[in-house]
Amino acid sequence: MKLRMHENSLFAILLRSQWWISVAIALGVTIVASLFLPMEYAAFAGVPFLVIGAVAGWRQLRAPSARRIERTVEAVRAMSWGDFSRVLEEAFQRDGYRVTRLEGAAADFELFKAGRRSIVGCKRWKVARLGVEPLRELYAARRAHDAHECIYVAVGEISDPARAFATEKNIRVMHGADLARLLPRIGRA
Repeated sequence: MKLRMHENSLFAILLRSQWWISVAIALGVTIVASLFLPMEYAAFAGVPFLVIGAVAGWRQLRAPSARRIERTVEAVRAMSWGDFSRVLEEAFQRDGYRVTRLEGAAADFELFKAGRRSIVGCKRWKVARLGVEPLRELYAARRAHDAHECIYVAVGEISDPARAFATEKNIRVMHGADLARLLPRIGRA
């Protein structure tokens, strides 16, 4: 069972924030704790926030830049379906998945890793604005294939109803930074 942090918990919010905010909180907690405890003990009060700051800093250091994300999106938009599907398949294989191509409009790939099955939909990756319908089709395919997870790959804007549907049905929409991380060689100058 994989433990998940609630997305609105303090630590989850700090993980999404700049690293220095967690470090500042750690310092503040330590100062306040030193008013009530000996300094040897008060120093430990800020440790969880320092750890969160270190993790957030590491993530931010490894995150693709806005320029790289833009270049990746432009390069992907310029690809044909054949090229894009081949690059995507190779990227998933590089990440350790066994990839099988699927026939049909709803899902394009079936991924296997560590006993888990995921399906990927990406044929409409170039649409300017992703709506709910492709996500509904992918969700139906997920149920038909008895998959643990489904992923939709897109480079366009995601509509609010599509975003809400994806959240409700636990569909991972891969775009922008996620796509730049998956395809590190695409869009590099």
